Formats: sequence, structure tokens, C-alpha cells
Amino acid sequence: MGRVNRMARVAFIGLGNMGGGMAANLAKAGHEVHAFDLSEAALAHAEERGSQRAASAAEACKGADAVVTMLPAGQHVAAVYRDSVFGHAQASAILMDCSTIDFATARSVEEEAAAQGYTMVDAPVSGGIAAAEGGTLTFMVGGSDEGFDKAREYLDKMGKAVIHAGDAGAGQAAKIVNNMLLGATMAATCEAFALAKKLGLDQQTFFDISSKASGQSWSMTSYCPVPGVGPETPADRNYEGGFMAQLMLKDLKLAMEAAQAAGAYTPMGAEAEELYQRFVNLGGGPKDFSALIKMIDDSWQKPE
Repeated sequence: MGRVNRMARVAFIGLGNMGGGMAANLAKAGHEVHAFDLSEAALAHAEERGSQRAASAAEACKGADAVVTMLPAGQHVAAVYRDSVFGHAQASAILMDCSTIDFATARSVEEEAAAQGYTMVDAPVSGGIAAAEGGTLTFMVGGSDEGFDKAREYLDKMGKAVIHAGDAGAGQAAKIVNNMLLGATMAATCEAFALAKKLGLDQQTFFDISSKASGQSWSMTSYCPVPGVGPETPADRNYEGGFMAQLMLKDLKLAMEAAQAAGAYTPMGAEAEELYQRFVNLGGGPKDFSALIKMIDDSWQKPE
């Protein structure tokens, strides 16, 4: 079915580092965006970038053709939908939760939405702040075929790839499993560079070899944790401006919760969670997750 290309009224709830850029891209695409956030600064910034300020989440949803949420955790998503979206948004509106939350909450909220006559999808994102600003996110979407088709009209304006992962909750499942793999792979990449250095291998030389050999991975070739090696990454900016270690830890915890519920054995994921927990405890939470290498090679200094 072809998608309608028109200006629509969109409620956008949650204007943080990711949501702010996403809302701006919807406004840039010509949609009438009614935005709400608990932060006055975030609301003011959204207004500057083309959104209209709403006094509350419920007010933002009134008359909306679509509702997009980008919130910190499952409890926030459940509360916002139950208190401010259901019964306030019109029944024809497509509901899209782009937060990264636990699989169980995502599925339960979508089931509740369906029971109240709404079409809803979970559509977590990959790509980080720069991709949110540039409209180049990847969306992993869980929900019905109808829901995916309705949501894509809006998600296309914020991303470069919109992929239907499966039924309700499948988007969240794809996101947390992907990030478990990323966290574990980055930890192994950091270990490899630290060991190579201690064995006397030049870091650039090791990169040149491993990036073309069987040890190659995205963490090695596209997001190298060593400054001055490979393409530019947060490592070249003192590990600033990337995907914060505390957010990686959040996703790893979600993956471990899902694994436990599913009875899945994930020893590498569990080890990655333990490493990132230790790094966050040492004060590394705000740094890019690749800064884990500084704990592994004993060069980390806790911020004052």
C-alpha cells in the first residue's frame, strides 16, 4: 500500500538528546509538531526548531494524526501512554514508541493500545545523536503490517532505514540483542588493542592487520576505540559526543533481563554488562562506550 505524503499533526513527547533532533526533522518535513517535555530548556529548543509547545503530553495528543514518544525507561512509557495518550489521542492516530525499553513493557503497552482501539508500534532506534540530528537513524519496528505501513510515513522522515522486525515487541528485541552484540564486541576489541600494545605491536599496524583479517568487526573498522587509528571516532574527541557508556549499560541490563525471562544462555553479554557496570561505577558513564579501553589498559582516571 502506498504511503500518504501530506502534512499531519504529530504529538512528540520526550525531547532529549535523541528526541529533540527527531522532532526537528518531522517539523522540517512539513508536519505540524506539537511537542512536550518536562524540561523547559528542551521545549524552548524545540520551539526554535519548528515545533509548537504543548502544555502537557495530553494536550499534545489532542487531534494528533500520529504520536511519537522518546522516553527514558519502561515505567515512563507505560505512565505516559496510560495517563496522557490513551483517551486523549484520536482512535485513528498511529502511536509510535521510539524509546529503548524492556520487551515485556513494550508488548504490554501495545496490547493495551490495541484493546482501546489504537494501532501502535515499538520503533527503537540505532544511530546516536548525530543520526537523530541528521535524519539518518535506523528504526527497528515491532507491530502489525498495518501499523508498520502507517508508522513508516513518519519514521522515513527521521531515518535512513525503517525495518519491520516482527510483531509487537520485536523492535525492542532486535534493539537490545543488537546492542548486546555491540557491547560484547567492543569489549573484546578494547582487550585486543590493549594486549597488542603490551606485546609491542604498533596500534596502527595491528589495526591494518586485524581490520583485514578474521578479527575484523564494526567496532574495529568503523568505531575504533584507539585515538588516531582508523576513521574519526569519539576516541579522537576524548571519547565525547558518542553513545554514552551508561546508555550501553542500560541496554545490556535490558538484554540480560530478556535473556533471563526467555531462559537464554548469554555468558558474553553478562560479562559485557559486568565490565560496563564497573566502568560506570568508576565515573565513566558520560563517556562514549568505547572509552572502556581506558579501564582495560589501566589508563582511566576518574573525573574529579
